[in-house]
Amino acid sequence: MKTAGIDIGTTTISLVLIDGESGQMVGKKTIEHGSGSFLKGEFETSRIQDPGRICSLALSGFEELTKDCDDVKAIGMTGQMHGMLYVDRNGMAVSPLYTWQDGSGDLLLPEENISMASFLRENVGNAAAGYGVTTHAYLQRTGRIPGEAVSMVTISDYLAMRMCGNTAPFISTDMAASWGCFDLEGKSFQKDRLHEAGVDVTFLPQVHALHDVVGQTKDGIPVICSLGDNQASVIGSVRDISSTPLLNVGTGSQVSMGTEKYIPCSGSVELRPCTEDLYLLSGSSLCGGRAYAMLEQFFRSAPGCDSEEALYDCMLAQAEEFLARHDREEVWKIRPVFSGTRSNPEESGSISGIRTTNFTPGAMTAGMILGILEELDGYYSQMKKLTEKKASVLVGSGNGIRRNPLMRRLAEELFGMPMRIPAFCEEAAFGAALAALHAAGYTATLQEAQKMISYE
Repeated sequence: MKTAGIDIGTTTISLVLIDGESGQMVGKKTIEHGSGSFLKGEFETSRIQDPGRICSLALSGFEELTKDCDDVKAIGMTGQMHGMLYVDRNGMAVSPLYTWQDGSGDLLLPEENISMASFLRENVGNAAAGYGVTTHAYLQRTGRIPGEAVSMVTISDYLAMRMCGNTAPFISTDMAASWGCFDLEGKSFQKDRLHEAGVDVTFLPQVHALHDVVGQTKDGIPVICSLGDNQASVIGSVRDISSTPLLNVGTGSQVSMGTEKYIPCSGSVELRPCTEDLYLLSGSSLCGGRAYAMLEQFFRSAPGCDSEEALYDCMLAQAEEFLARHDREEVWKIRPVFSGTRSNPEESGSISGIRTTNFTPGAMTAGMILGILEELDGYYSQMKKLTEKKASVLVGSGNGIRRNPLMRRLAEELFGMPMRIPAFCEEAAFGAALAALHAAGYTATLQEAQKMISYE
């Protein structure tokens, strides 16, 4: 017996098959879609994608992955949070996918000296550019909602609709909360306040309290309501969510830690729904691992560097060589908030601490790595104060951790604890498959399914 997990990321689609008794991964497939799915937007800050292309690739990938497998008993879904698209009465997409990177919420509203993100923060609650409710409110205010649209949905829940033939979308509490203007205690959208602020709430879909089954494929396979990718990564990486922080460094980066109780948060650390009895404290960087990729592109654009190969190995060697000769305090002091922050989108990055003794590429690279980690460690410090808990082990995930041994070592030093790495790379898809195992009734609890997680 097997379960599948599908993770729709910003640039890739990851699909996995796991054995439902051992938790071992028995199949996987990764599909790059970023170059072909991004569409040209109306504004420079637009970040939109083609949902039809994404779903087509995911469906064909799933068929290929399972073509020789006749015992798939459930399918788990996860994907990029915050983003949304519109569907019509037949459940078909009638708009692009407005991703979590879309900046329309920070544009000044016509004839007003305020952005929609700021307006909603002042009048409703948690809001930011890229959040689904913020994007929806901006599109409504500026007359950009398609006339056929009747509801909003996330990209991974839209894929679930297509797999099951559903016409009405569903969304879980964790995905709903990622759209903003959501009451975490009541586990519902702040519809009254949104209505008072002039936002059309009829587009908001039905919210599921649990990641339960929302339909079946044509072959009778149950499909579960999508998890947020943050929650799915934690579920697929950490055996005990309430006592073990997860450090993820990929395109973005974040640190997450579970809590059994509702804790009011503001600023850089968010409280998010996770399981039926657990919340997640999460601190996310908008740039994160992307900052390291930007540095590689910076080095590659230097005059005389005509190599088409990535320079990551060279960067890593230079950084390690510098740290072998100098103390960690000698690296450049870099604050890599190059995409701003959720609370202040206008904030920019900074570099300091440059002297004649450290004016080298190695010191710059090491400083970038430390800058990424220090931002996340700052979030974790806030979490320790909020929960009054201190962990003894750290779990790491994402390509930034897996492919960069220096980042892993510096993370252990900075956070002050050893790091464990999950045996399987596709953490979010793996977490979705574990959640599907439980939702379909093959384990009594989700925690029982998580006991199958293994580490390197």
